[in-house]
Amino acid sequence: MNSPARRLLGCLALLLTACGSPVQPSATTRASAAVPAPQGSPAALTGARGPALTADQLAGQRVVYSYTGSTVPASLLTAVRAGRAAGVIFFGSNTADPDALNRAVAALRQAQQQSPVRLPLLLMTDQEGGRIRRLPGAPEQSEQAIGQGQDPAAAAGAAGAAAAQNLTAHGLNVNLAPVLDVHDQDGNFIDRTERSYSSDPATVATLGSAFIAAQQRAGVAATAKHFPGLGTAPAGSDTDTGPVTLAATRQRLTGTDEGPYPAAIGAGVNLVMVSWAVYPALDPDHPAGLSPAVVNGQLRDRLGFRGVTITDALEAGALSTWGGTGQRAVAAAGAGMDLILCSAQNPEQGEDATTALADALTTNHLDRAGFDAAVARISALRSGLH
Repeated sequence: MNSPARRLLGCLALLLTACGSPVQPSATTRASAAVPAPQGSPAALTGARGPALTADQLAGQRVVYSYTGSTVPASLLTAVRAGRAAGVIFFGSNTADPDALNRAVAALRQAQQQSPVRLPLLLMTDQEGGRIRRLPGAPEQSEQAIGQGQDPAAAAGAAGAAAAQNLTAHGLNVNLAPVLDVHDQDGNFIDRTERSYSSDPATVATLGSAFIAAQQRAGVAATAKHFPGLGTAPAGSDTDTGPVTLAATRQRLTGTDEGPYPAAIGAGVNLVMVSWAVYPALDPDHPAGLSPAVVNGQLRDRLGFRGVTITDALEAGALSTWGGTGQRAVAAAGAGMDLILCSAQNPEQGEDATTALADALTTNHLDRAGFDAAVARISALRSGLH
């Protein structure tokens, strides 16, 4: 067995053995029943002992929650204590008051200490720089400004380090940045908000990798996005508000849009966010984040990414024809997405996703081995953060 696989299996074993007494499930809730480890699972292979996580808890290890306002809702703290949450994403309403944010993070960390899952929460935000910053302060330059500067590589590295310093000052450990989209026209969707380093994939690769390396050296996980790329999306196309289909050729996608990702993977990027656009050249029937052909065929198999995949916002308008929260979560997990980003700023969304994933696991709608592998990748990431 190669060392990355061994590390992933070991991390899931650590997760299971570190658990205290599990939260007792309701007798009427099928999803909360303990799921025995089958032969060949990480727990069985490592000879792990200790109480098994329930299906509900295993499902929670794949869900990122959100809320609105400056105070963490009691329901979210309950979910964390029960081991039903992998992390939380913070938005402007959560970060407007730095002192309140610090109190919220402290409350979440305290709740996690009472969880049967003895791993740090993934506490994340979007701190790209320029216009897209949930926290005041660094990095103040946009990717566009960095790419057009006199020493772009140094500036990109400085931005990554500064982003990490800003996040860690508030107890956060994951940044949903950098953007690796290679824009094809000035003023298009990604360029008009100054979120693209360049129209040249080699430049984006160099600058994105510098940001990633500097940020992760400082202890904050980086996220490369939006795979396989939104660089050809015209102005006005936004997956947050509705379906987007990008008619880029396979040559454009693999040669240009995906071009920065080998360098990012080589730099050790922890997470990759997959977009909700449809790319007919790769899969005409599914948004990328619901497509095994994109997630596994392109990102995992062709490019060799072995880290954590994370969805874009599960509530996005691009998924308007793909059912409700639970259906979307299960479809994304089935396509190979590890973390499900429930960013509607309502903890009920995360609860619905967790319940649906747990039910799909107990009914074998989702493959147990694949589920274990996703949890192991997420656990490996969490074990390396604070």
